[in-house]
Amino acid sequence: MEDWREALWAGVPEGAQPERFASRRAFLLAHAGPGDRVLDLGCGAGAFAAVLTGAGAQVTAVDVAAEAVRRAALQAPDAQVLQVTEGTSLPFGEDAFDVVWAGETLEHVADVVGLLAEVRRVLRWGGVLLVTTPNQARVVVALEALAGRPLERRLDPRADHLRFFTARTLREVLEAAGFAQVDVHAVDGPPPARRALHAVAR
Repeated sequence: MEDWREALWAGVPEGAQPERFASRRAFLLAHAGPGDRVLDLGCGAGAFAAVLTGAGAQVTAVDVAAEAVRRAALQAPDAQVLQVTEGTSLPFGEDAFDVVWAGETLEHVADVVGLLAEVRRVLRWGGVLLVTTPNQARVVVALEALAGRPLERRLDPRADHLRFFTARTLREVLEAAGFAQVDVHAVDGPPPARRALHAVAR
């Protein structure tokens, strides 16, 4: 798994801007700011860790890929940047963070239930989990099928997305993880074909 993650990062150009960066940045900064202890979970190359430190947050950024961690340390020098081992406990105590940011992360995780249990553990009482992930809009999937685009392309088993979410399934997995207040919105695109999901869970 580790070699696979590193191989994926080898194909990402240095300095590449994250997908839907402006929309995700606005969502993040609407919920995290000065003085907040923020865990950037699956930090990638560190673009959002840099945004958060620029906004005055105390940021810890983690990723499972060594190359991602290397890039994040360069892009967000004011953040604490750590490599973590996939599938193991996060190296933090209980109630360590006010906010956990999982931007385009859950779709890459094999054990979503286990990871969310760890998020609950390190998040303080009353803290907030912020999630963005691609939306598998039913209308889009149906139209692609009618247009002759095979489902196999969308669900390519060689791709790095291991999980696929609709607004309903994202809400269900967050509620099942013990979050009492979950707000999920589909964004970016016309109402029946929005490309992304933004969730706030407390």
